[in-house]
Amino acid sequence: MGPLGNHLSASALPLTCQRDADQQAWLQFLERIRTRDLESALSEIQVTQPVLSHIVDTTWRFLNSADITVFQRVVADRRCLPLSRLFTHLFRSTATTVNVVTPNYDRIAEYAAEAAGFCAYTGFGYGLLGARVGDPPARVYIGQRQVRTVNVWKVHGSFGWFADAFGSVVSLPPMAEPPPGMTPAIVTPGIEKYRRTHDEPFRSAMHSADEAVRNSTGFLCVGFGFNDPHLQPLLTERCAHADVPLVLITKEISPTTRQIFDGGRCARYLALEESSVGIRVFANEVPDGVEISSGPLWQLNEFLNHTT
Repeated sequence: MGPLGNHLSASALPLTCQRDADQQAWLQFLERIRTRDLESALSEIQVTQPVLSHIVDTTWRFLNSADITVFQRVVADRRCLPLSRLFTHLFRSTATTVNVVTPNYDRIAEYAAEAAGFCAYTGFGYGLLGARVGDPPARVYIGQRQVRTVNVWKVHGSFGWFADAFGSVVSLPPMAEPPPGMTPAIVTPGIEKYRRTHDEPFRSAMHSADEAVRNSTGFLCVGFGFNDPHLQPLLTERCAHADVPLVLITKEISPTTRQIFDGGRCARYLALEESSVGIRVFANEVPDGVEISSGPLWQLNEFLNHTT
């Protein structure tokens, strides 16, 4: 969020944002971003639609290039993503689907699934021009056998989702520029997030994400800070049951996460974060944490080296 906030504050408003209301909203944003994080800055003001469009477009352009770089790496080396290892491990079972719930826009989960030989489903049909499909999720069969599928529920949109002038959204392959006449379908931080997620396809993605959480018997959280009110209420409700464990690996456990753990909201949890000697481990039995001299087990690839 920090680099994105800096990039947004340094951007220039386009000619479509020259009204007094646009200028005033932008000045309010610039004033707040000096002392607040991006989420807080955008949550305190109601920006105009032209300014919101500028924020969405600038956010997409700033972050999408990194996603394309990852895509190019995967094309060159199908084994470069740790998530591919994780999916392969999880499918060494009778499971035919794995659910991933993410607030991120990137397509790393999709790249990782396909690199490992599985299908990736995000609520859109397969192919270069992915139209939205309804329930039940689209499945691919080879002969009579269903191809194992990773469902990726992207509650805040994707770099590959674009809306036309009528609001219809399509899923497209990685590209450096939005198609002419279309805008990125992503939900940016701030007040607008709470309205936008009631629209499609975000509403359906959230419904599917909720169903996945309700039906899950355990959770692996990677880099999640429990700071998204769209995701953690149901997650913590499920983890209140002793038979639904949660494992968290992250560079630094957020204050919100600590409050959830310390408040007894997770009946069985294991959390790993970076420390000066290796990792710091928290669990129900060691709520204050203990440091362990080891490799960076809070990173997914290193974690998988010890668990798969």
